[in-house]
Amino acid sequence: MGEISAARFKAGQRVRVKDARPERIARLHLRTPHYVRGRMGTVTRALGTFPNPEDIAFNRPAEPRVLYHVLFDQPPVWNEGEAGDTLLIELFEHWLEEA
Repeated sequence: MGEISAARFKAGQRVRVKDARPERIARLHLRTPHYVRGRMGTVTRALGTFPNPEDIAFNRPAEPRVLYHVLFDQPPVWNEGEAGDTLLIELFEHWLEEA
């Protein structure tokens, strides 16, 4: 695991997952679930810096990226569940933007 000192986002910070669909342009390996793209969540912590799996999958040089735990309220994601139900997902920094 690499350093987290370069982490752009801090625990407790609200973020939005980019609503991008790069797989429509080119063949890609994406680790960001469709169901959270465009959604708001809260960073719970930075997990460290890891090689970008989107590049590793195609045997390309993999730039190190910071990985985060991001917490989402479940009801808005799947239109089901109760208040207080949550979903925790690992997301790489290049998929996140300030909310």
